[in-house]
Amino acid sequence: MIVQRKCSGNRCDIVEMRIPQPACGDGVGVVRWGPARYTGRGNSIGRLNQMNIIEEIARVIDIETEALRSVRDNLNGQFEEAVRTIAACRGQILVSGIGKSGIIAQKIAATFRSTGTPALFLHAVEALHGDVGVVRADDVVLAVGKSGESGELNALLRVLKKIGLPIISITSNPTSAMALMSDVVLNLKIPREACPLNLAPTASTTAALAVGDALAVTLMKLNDVSEADFARNHPGGQLGRRLLLRVDDVMRKGEQNPTIGADQSAREMIVAITAFQVGAISVVDGDRKFLGLVTDYDIRKALEGNVNIESMSVKNIMNATPETILFDVKAAEALELMKARSKPTAVMPVLDTERVVVGMVHLHDLVAAGV
Repeated sequence: MIVQRKCSGNRCDIVEMRIPQPACGDGVGVVRWGPARYTGRGNSIGRLNQMNIIEEIARVIDIETEALRSVRDNLNGQFEEAVRTIAACRGQILVSGIGKSGIIAQKIAATFRSTGTPALFLHAVEALHGDVGVVRADDVVLAVGKSGESGELNALLRVLKKIGLPIISITSNPTSAMALMSDVVLNLKIPREACPLNLAPTASTTAALAVGDALAVTLMKLNDVSEADFARNHPGGQLGRRLLLRVDDVMRKGEQNPTIGADQSAREMIVAITAFQVGAISVVDGDRKFLGLVTDYDIRKALEGNVNIESMSVKNIMNATPETILFDVKAAEALELMKARSKPTAVMPVLDTERVVVGMVHLHDLVAAGV
């Protein structure tokens, strides 16, 4: 490819490109050069120097904020009807759209699923070529389209209408073909797009996404979705771990649980603490019930007292009122307790409801588990 440019100052415009083209009848592998005219914007350095970028970003955000306010100011009974229709659905919510609206529809479907409302994204084109087989008679349709005149989406809606599914539409055109096929119309009433040409979906997609979030969260509250319900839908990642992991999932237990009898010697205790490599040890009675805790700090304090530590028993050194935690508490709560103390601690004895020592949780264990 040969490119000719015309430059002036900081601006360079492409004035001509000559590209290789197959030469008919000239033999295999032979090419000839043909002209291709192109007038480009070229180097935009000059324009960048003239533009107040922060001001332009602020303008876009202001327009999208304006769109959200417009939606908020124009809420009506149709939005309530949409929530009631979805809440009464015994199947799943089929969310569909094309182009940028299709991307928003995918996000809305994902938000529904994560907040407890069964939903899936139904691609308008693929549905017309077999995927409509996932549709059931007790489903509800949520269609997203700014103009409401997308041929592919409306073709799908006509099929779903014949099946008898209720259709809810999110649109900026309440007189569109999509709106006229819908049982519930959520009119966004977007004043303008943020695009300087008022063409690219920007403010309208932001508004559609916000309405989808509002529907999902309202349904979440209506269905009384608990933190435990939410956790079941998010088992992976830090969010799921913080909601699902309990102390007994991460604590040191069994042979790794550092414990010692109250009447054992300080020497035996120091040897045990060193062996367990936790920096602390739980003191227990004959039934393994909790009596106290000895940490490296407690040993140092005893040594500062100018006494013969070897003549002391564990009971003389232990802290009888340390912070403890139950085995079935969320691991995230254990982490918060450790951090909230006036003197943060890195270890906590883990007890059952009978105050039997069942483990030891260390700050490192919590961090390693991703809490």
